[in-house]
Amino acid sequence: QVQLVESGGGLVQPGGSLRLSCAVSGSTFSLTTMAWFRQGPGKQRELVAQVTGGGAPNYADFVKGRFTISRDNVKKTVYLQMNSLKPEDTAVYYCNTVAGRFKWGQGTQVSVSS
Repeated sequence: QVQLVESGGGLVQPGGSLRLSCAVSGSTFSLTTMAWFRQGPGKQRELVAQVTGGGAPNYADFVKGRFTISRDNVKKTVYLQMNSLKPEDTAVYYCNTVAGRFKWGQGTQVSVSS
């Protein structure tokens, strides 16, 4: 069974940076397009960024130029480098396939506040 373990969240001031990690176990990771999602307070979960097995990224418009998604197929880990954070980026961040195929992990809380 695939397990997703997100980490790296925290409290940061506006304009700050965080790097999230998602460790994936038990799957053909290198063949799978992976994605980061987020769910803000009172909001639906939304797709933030995705990366193919070969490393090609794609981003939601609201994070373009600020966030960078990457992956390490040997370590079976997906990363999300978040720069120039804004209060509206406050959310619980999750990783999964684009279709949400795996059981959702607990996510990691990102809070952006002064």
